[in-house]
Amino acid sequence: MRVLPIALAGLMLVSGPAGAQTPAPSEHALLHQVAGEVQPERMRADIEALVGFGTRHTLSDTQSDTRGIGAARRWAQRQFEAMGRDCGGCLTVVTPSDSVTGARVPNPTEVVDVVAIQRGTGDPNRVIIISGHIDSRVTDVMNFTDDAPGANDDASGVAAVLEAARVLSKHRFEATLVYAALSGEEQGLLGGKILADYAQAQGWRVEANLNNDIVGNSEGQTGVRDMTRVRVFSEGTKTVETEAQEERRRYNGGEVDSSSRNLARFVDAMAERYLTNFDVEMIYRTDRYGRGGDQVEMLRHGFPAVRISEGAENYDRQHQDLRTENGRRYGDTIDGVDSAYLGQVARLNIVTMAGLANAPASPLGVTIEGAVKPDTTIKWEAVPGAAGYRVWWRSTTAPQWTHSRWAGSAAEMVLPGVVIDDFFFGVSAVSADGYESPVVFPGPSGSFVSVGDPAPRPAQ
Repeated sequence: MRVLPIALAGLMLVSGPAGAQTPAPSEHALLHQVAGEVQPERMRADIEALVGFGTRHTLSDTQSDTRGIGAARRWAQRQFEAMGRDCGGCLTVVTPSDSVTGARVPNPTEVVDVVAIQRGTGDPNRVIIISGHIDSRVTDVMNFTDDAPGANDDASGVAAVLEAARVLSKHRFEATLVYAALSGEEQGLLGGKILADYAQAQGWRVEANLNNDIVGNSEGQTGVRDMTRVRVFSEGTKTVETEAQEERRRYNGGEVDSSSRNLARFVDAMAERYLTNFDVEMIYRTDRYGRGGDQVEMLRHGFPAVRISEGAENYDRQHQDLRTENGRRYGDTIDGVDSAYLGQVARLNIVTMAGLANAPASPLGVTIEGAVKPDTTIKWEAVPGAAGYRVWWRSTTAPQWTHSRWAGSAAEMVLPGVVIDDFFFGVSAVSADGYESPVVFPGPSGSFVSVGDPAPRPAQ
């Protein structure tokens, strides 16, 4: 049985200066409401529309109104614009782009993302992003002429992005929400880089990127159907970690407590609390073995990011020419998408975004001390919108936060009898109405604020 932060944590109360008992976690009617507003049939219609463009390969036609990546991008832009009109202008649609040449882009090609921005009402520079990639491919990654339906990889992810925008644009949130349909993923995570560069240029404090890639299939390679789980991949140590930070982390810990890993724990808690019979399986990897997604480029910029993918993949339906061999069908067609399962994934994204956006910012400047002492002291800087803070700790081998203590509005807490050597520690910020941020692990290893320039890109 897992013990989860926020929702299901068993509380260990200890004596200390903030003697009040930890308040019970709040149950938010809004999050139940937005989960109930998801319409799987609407998402299926989005996938049908995207599949209808024949191919959405990054190098395909950009001028046609009925076929190719250009038509698909313009369709997505129209969807966002229509949502913006429905919500009284709450969405600003932008199309950040770049001219790219590379190993999978032999000639200069304009790669364009389609992005809708819903500005926050209280802390608009704090940004929560949901993304999926609109481009598709077949077996040969350079084949831009044959049909490449890309129903699950990744029209399903784009459908989750669009559904999140439709649902959440009807409500208002403290932080800014960004809905992104990215291009060029199959050609080298190009759209992810364009979005990360744009976020950095805008000065956004990106607190989370939920990258949805291959999220609509419930039947695995073996033919077994499982609608009850989804995988959330998260990096353990930060891509942007410096040598000095690495040395400190290797000695004192933090390998499993990056901001992205604690974001994944937050997603897990949302599933436990607001979804029925749908479990997050946390995977302690940046992505699937030897593979990648657009969240990798966000991580290179120091932004917390996770990849959300279906629990059981069917590789016959990914990166395949449309064909039948020895009675076995290949190709990423819409009959491989389970709308009910995709609806659950969308609900998970939506309650996570809403929970993050209404919570205070993650605490800054978290530090701990207690060497050669029987007690541990944890300190942090106050953040706007926080009515109080919760201090967390767990065994160094525990996957989830297990113990917590309410600190009130203080920016420091002493934990008597809790030896610093034996536990990992963190702190979360809580709003007056009970929305809670992800837990922040002390030091650069766990900080949710990006620092420095992007890390070097690996060779493609």
